[in-house]
Amino acid sequence: MTARLFPHPGLTVLLVTMWVVMVGEVSFGALFLGLVVGIVVPIFTAPWWPGRPPVRFLPAAAYCGIVLWDIVVANFHVAAIILFKPTRDLRPAWLTIPLELTTPEAITVFAGTISLTPGTVSADVSACGNYLLVHALHAPDPAGEVAKVKARYEARLKEIFA
Repeated sequence: MTARLFPHPGLTVLLVTMWVVMVGEVSFGALFLGLVVGIVVPIFTAPWWPGRPPVRFLPAAAYCGIVLWDIVVANFHVAAIILFKPTRDLRPAWLTIPLELTTPEAITVFAGTISLTPGTVSADVSACGNYLLVHALHAPDPAGEVAKVKARYEARLKEIFA
């Protein structure tokens, strides 16, 4: 019964939270309408999510914390590069990251994480789905950058989407 009423519990929580944020107040009416939207939308969209991979909540929450921290640190790092490093010393690079992730959801989160972090942007996924093309603002050691990204993000995503 619970699975039919809440086919995507994470989406329900997200919709209720976003509804209350958009309304701008925490009241009975806002929570009630948020719950209605948070229950109805996942029920009606469930048929279009037939093979969704299971997501482990605690590793996902930890991953979000790591990504938020990395975004803050990367903002300062990129600002320092732009303000203090001469342009001639920059070493931009195209990185080809071999993917061990197999589900489209995990690859999308991986690519989005890279693009959210200042100084890098995901440009393309290979047709076979085995490689991600990333541009880095400053990568003096491209192989090291690839290893760092795979260890920091991809390994955790494999655990989340296991």
